[in-house]
Amino acid sequence: MLISSAFAQTAAPAAAAGGGLQGSLMSMLPFVAIFAVMYFVMIRPQMRKQKEHRAMIDALAKGDEVVTAGGLLGRITKMDENFVSLEVATNVEIRLQRSAIVGVMPKNTLK
Repeated sequence: MLISSAFAQTAAPAAAAGGGLQGSLMSMLPFVAIFAVMYFVMIRPQMRKQKEHRAMIDALAKGDEVVTAGGLLGRITKMDENFVSLEVATNVEIRLQRSAIVGVMPKNTLK
């Protein structure tokens, strides 16, 4: 008696699910919705920010005043394909990767 009622309780929800292609598509819908939300909230803005940073790095020129990821302000004195030399004080130059530059400052910021 106890076993037959257990089978009856599990069989009813399985029959109500409908099965088939439509049931499997409806069960995948929440996962697709979560992925779409994550794409528009997290992935897409990050890709846009990377694209803007790459364009800023490509547009650097000698004499630009920039700020680095470490917070140093300096003027570009020499440029290479991968590296930049910054003058951070009179007769003090440092060499760093181009990707370490996070922003270009307005002209005459450094005095």
